[in-house]
Amino acid sequence: MPRVNRTFVLTLLIVSSSVFLLFQLYYYRKYVSQISQHAFLLQPGPYILSRTGHLTANDLQWQTVKKFLGLARRFGLPLFLADTAALTLLSHDALRQRDRLVREPHCSFLCTGRPVTSFALHANLWKYEPGFLLAAEQKGFELLELRGEDPRLASLDNLSGEEIPLHLLFRLHGYVIQVVFLYERSGNYLWHGALRLKSNIDRSFAPFKLLDYGRYSGSYDRPELVLTVLDGLDVRIPRNVSRFLSEQRQARFLECRYRDARNFLQLYPDDSSPEAVEFRRKVKSLLHLAARTLAQLDVPFWLSSGTCLGWFRQCSVISYSRDVDIGIFIEDFRSDIVAAFRNAGLSLKHKFGKVGDSLELSFLSDDVKLDVFFFYDDGGVVWNGGTQAKSGKKFKYIFPRFSLCWAELLELKVRVPCETLDYVTANYGSTWNVPVRSWDWKSSPSNVQENGVWPPAEWAELIQVH
Repeated sequence: MPRVNRTFVLTLLIVSSSVFLLFQLYYYRKYVSQISQHAFLLQPGPYILSRTGHLTANDLQWQTVKKFLGLARRFGLPLFLADTAALTLLSHDALRQRDRLVREPHCSFLCTGRPVTSFALHANLWKYEPGFLLAAEQKGFELLELRGEDPRLASLDNLSGEEIPLHLLFRLHGYVIQVVFLYERSGNYLWHGALRLKSNIDRSFAPFKLLDYGRYSGSYDRPELVLTVLDGLDVRIPRNVSRFLSEQRQARFLECRYRDARNFLQLYPDDSSPEAVEFRRKVKSLLHLAARTLAQLDVPFWLSSGTCLGWFRQCSVISYSRDVDIGIFIEDFRSDIVAAFRNAGLSLKHKFGKVGDSLELSFLSDDVKLDVFFFYDDGGVVWNGGTQAKSGKKFKYIFPRFSLCWAELLELKVRVPCETLDYVTANYGSTWNVPVRSWDWKSSPSNVQENGVWPPAEWAELIQVH
């Protein structure tokens, strides 16, 4: 048997031991790395890392939302996703395009590239729980609570309501969660207040200009919600996402000016006679009926003329006006409007003009007239027409361009011109705040001008009195 070389054996043992130690070192480093990563995941921070092992903006935003939703679930907050960017990604068109985009696979909807995610809270379904805010702080969130007066308690008798929470802002990892409080109003709609920063508020806390909610007060129909899973998280969303987004774009709400209205009524006390009280009851019934009828046709309208003046000036209707006035843009005209009002129990009193020029409809219900004025766009202004039945004379009432806001009148959510003062001043002049009981529709308005005469041969079609 050949003699074994001791040097060779010693060298072999040294090499084998070195290889073994290298393997031990490799597995030790891998084990320590796993333990460190596990410990990191137990601390505040993202639970999901990108494929490269580095934290990404999406990781941080997803973890911020995940941690917030966990707190909300623990404290029973009736939340739903109201973020416009995230909801837009849920649209059918966005879903078809989504697979073509290079996005993080675990955060396709909630990670929008914006530093803010918005949720709405149905305030009437949740008892305000200070413990929720304390728990959020313990989870690492920085908090900013913004309050304001409760308009539901305001009236002509009480000009200031108690303060209520309007917005909560939670900040973590540089991302902000906005919680908008939605309150039920008497007109069977939801309302949120404007976000107003007091002098002692840190204006660097959040990118306030990027917030979806708070620039103005807003109002919404009560949305139907569904529970779904977005990016692995349980989230409630509006069932009809497109409708909610459309509402959000047109949600601006104007509060009644109770202080100015009370000052007006101190100078000019309202008529409290039985006849005036009965008239206001009839107006409320007629306005609600008109709103339901036009909603079924999906035709938007707003308070116009004397009805708009009553809301703006005295938060009510003008008892001596004897009618209800509403406006509709001519592009929203539908040929079945007359039939719809007739089916609702209203009778057609007159029809003047035509769709292309000065259309005006008037209906009667319980001795109260509903005047429907159709408005036409004419460059920098808009106008509606008027017709004198006995002479065929045409009149035009010119208004500056305006947008539409929501308001409340007689427990009904209705639209009014956002630029209400300009609208009222155009129609009633600078003395709109002084009652005028003697009113001639052909000469009294500040914005009226003659507009020709209808051809006699067309009177049978264009001047119909019933």
